[in-house]
Amino acid sequence: MTPDEYCQQRTARSGTSFYYSFMFLPPERRRAITALYAFCREVDDAVDEASDPVIARTKLAWWRAEIGAAFTGTPQHPVALALKPVVAKFRLPEEHFHAVIDGMAMDLDCSRYADFAELERYCHCVAGVVGLMSAEIFGYVNPATRAYARDLGIAFQLTNIIRDVGEDARRGRIYLPQDELTLHGVDPSSLLRRESSEALLMVMSEQAARARRWYARALDALPAEDRRAQKPGLIMAAIYRTLLDEIEADGFRVLERRIALTPLRKLWIAWKTARRV
Repeated sequence: MTPDEYCQQRTARSGTSFYYSFMFLPPERRRAITALYAFCREVDDAVDEASDPVIARTKLAWWRAEIGAAFTGTPQHPVALALKPVVAKFRLPEEHFHAVIDGMAMDLDCSRYADFAELERYCHCVAGVVGLMSAEIFGYVNPATRAYARDLGIAFQLTNIIRDVGEDARRGRIYLPQDELTLHGVDPSSLLRRESSEALLMVMSEQAARARRWYARALDALPAEDRRAQKPGLIMAAIYRTLLDEIEADGFRVLERRIALTPLRKLWIAWKTARRV
């Protein structure tokens, strides 16, 4: 199996919504974004699948070395091998990869966020800088597109947080801002016990409204001349906004189940969006 084939299988196996937007890219850019996504999955799993934080930190440190090798040496992992020509071709900053790893490391140090300012810093690391790197791979002519890409990445992460409230609580993590929970009288421990309430529904409704503001902010910032090049991001936005609508229509019962769109529906949304761009 070649490094590119490994990344392709890693991405397809994950069931990510992003996979459906990659399909509309030319081969070179598709290989590049698939390698980037595979890297994100590897470092995310290094934290989520490790039962011992010491092991997780060791894995992240190893990945830091692999990223360094992808820029100036000979990496070992197939994902890092696939990234080596990508970082050169698309001039991806090495510090962006380290920022992603920093974000994953935050999950080992922090299971609560005092306010949205703290949460936004986390979202920037794990998703905003991924958006910035994705924009470089997709291509653009107007530098303003970078602001769109960063904000869209944060909108995606806010949607993930809403979708995964129950799953994260089972890991002992709460990404909903603590001051907002307190404002509505929601005891954070009730999330860990998977106890829903009208107050929690109010908090979730406000999180959804915030995510939608970030989508609007991102899409408003996208220059018209770069819409076609940034088609994959627009496809992802359409899929993720539909997911957010479905979660809200289900009454934000995120402690009980994880809402997901079917592959066929994702493909349909991707095709419709691609035709309009």
